[in-house]
Amino acid sequence: MADGPGSPDAPFSVLLPVYAGDDPRFFRRAVVSATAEQDLRPDELVVVQDGPVPQALAAVVAEIETGEPTGGVPVRLVRLPRNVGLARALEAGLAACRYEVVARVDADDVSLPARFARQVPLVAAGLDLLGSAIAEFADDESRPGVVRALPTDPDEIARTARFRDPFNHPSVVYRRSAVAAAGGYQHLPLMEDYLLFARMIAGGARVANLPDALVLYRVGAGAYARRGGLRLLRSELALQRELRRSGFTTPAQAARNVVVRGGYRLVPERLRRLAYRRMVA
Repeated sequence: MADGPGSPDAPFSVLLPVYAGDDPRFFRRAVVSATAEQDLRPDELVVVQDGPVPQALAAVVAEIETGEPTGGVPVRLVRLPRNVGLARALEAGLAACRYEVVARVDADDVSLPARFARQVPLVAAGLDLLGSAIAEFADDESRPGVVRALPTDPDEIARTARFRDPFNHPSVVYRRSAVAAAGGYQHLPLMEDYLLFARMIAGGARVANLPDALVLYRVGAGAYARRGGLRLLRSELALQRELRRSGFTTPAQAARNVVVRGGYRLVPERLRRLAYRRMVA
């Protein structure tokens, strides 16, 4: 394990949003895994508190702000006065990051120790966006389950993006300038990352995925329920309109996506659970 922050040749930020619905224990675990436990530690942790949070979560935020759980990694806290949603919270966080290279971390996942040592040098060497496979787990992180692997080749990533998100959002490391050039995150519940990545690909960003699972992805009881319903259908239709309007998808691809992906949002949760293994959304 490194004794201090990351390499001076490739300084990088970790961007981690947290909101009232997050579990304090999971949040603290996510922070420790992305800082103190990393073989290559970040040069800063930027935590975005998206609106007011309960007392138990506020206590963990205050503890993390001291830097003690991070193993000495400096912490910058961005407090938003009201909940604005993930896209706007991430934009506020990106504006606060000091470094060009930024690693995304979610408040309930676990970054494996080799993650940044594997990813950051590749982004520093020229990639604009780099993800990895992730391994799902329920309660025990020592017993990971399904591995969600995605294409590693840039051309295959671009082809995949015409139908589904070609990156696992909690696994990505990217360049701030490349995110900004694509228009940044835009508010679109549960699909803001897909829209951003499609725009980055369309704009010529240099992209790749690593085949190894570098993040443990916590799957809660409501994971499948959150992927369906009218709210998600509205997001899906808005996403498909934008991808078609921009020329990223053809009319035939757009029609297929509305039928298949839109239908996925409306089927009963039991069927959605089965379909999820074939169409990671």
